[in-house]
Amino acid sequence: MPFSDYKTALVTGASSGIGAATVERLCAEGLQVHALARSAGKLAELSARTGCIVHAIDVSDLASVTRLTKEIDFDVVVNNAGVDRPGSILKADEEGIDLLVDVNLRAVLHICRLTLPGMVARDRGHIVNISSIAAAYNFGGNSTYHATKAAVSMLSRQLRIDAYGKRVRVTEICPGRVATDIFAHVHGDSAEVRERFVDGFELPQAEDIANAIAFAISAPIAVNVGHMEITPTLQVPGGLSTMRPEHPQA
Repeated sequence: MPFSDYKTALVTGASSGIGAATVERLCAEGLQVHALARSAGKLAELSARTGCIVHAIDVSDLASVTRLTKEIDFDVVVNNAGVDRPGSILKADEEGIDLLVDVNLRAVLHICRLTLPGMVARDRGHIVNISSIAAAYNFGGNSTYHATKAAVSMLSRQLRIDAYGKRVRVTEICPGRVATDIFAHVHGDSAEVRERFVDGFELPQAEDIANAIAFAISAPIAVNVGHMEITPTLQVPGGLSTMRPEHPQA
């Protein structure tokens, strides 16, 4: 559907990284973009740069998100906000599990609940869920993150069934490693963290993910781009590990 057929967009986690890049791209396409994030200072800078309308709201603040979605009919929703607390379930704590479930899953469910019915009624709309390769592949140390992203992946498929018969499209974007500041948010902003995750690697940029989102949105109305997995060329997800037991059974 041409961008001209859409008027409004909501982007969560919009203050930096993929969210900010998506706001910039959608504003450039002529949409009235509402940027939602916790950081009022970064949002103000983004608004000055792009002309977007900002909302300094925690995505897990259901009352505030509900008010916003009742005030505005969103044609495009990009559920981008996400957090991580690395660690296996053996070392997980209550706070970390609740945080990831609240931001990565519960907020997405509620935003879809609040916006999809209007899209169905108007026979027009597009929901983009930013998932992760962690939704489909296992790698060590992120049990809760894997679980929440896998749920978002299944939700994305289910939304198309819920909207069946209407011109409402749903796209799941599954990034691998992208050169953003998410690693600083998770592991701390240090030279060691940048060297471990970013420096020296050939990585997609936030703008690359925003361009993929724009591609899906601008596809002809008869086309639903349901799933995109975007990884560095030099990154391969998956693998198989096998070990011998330390104490074989007799």
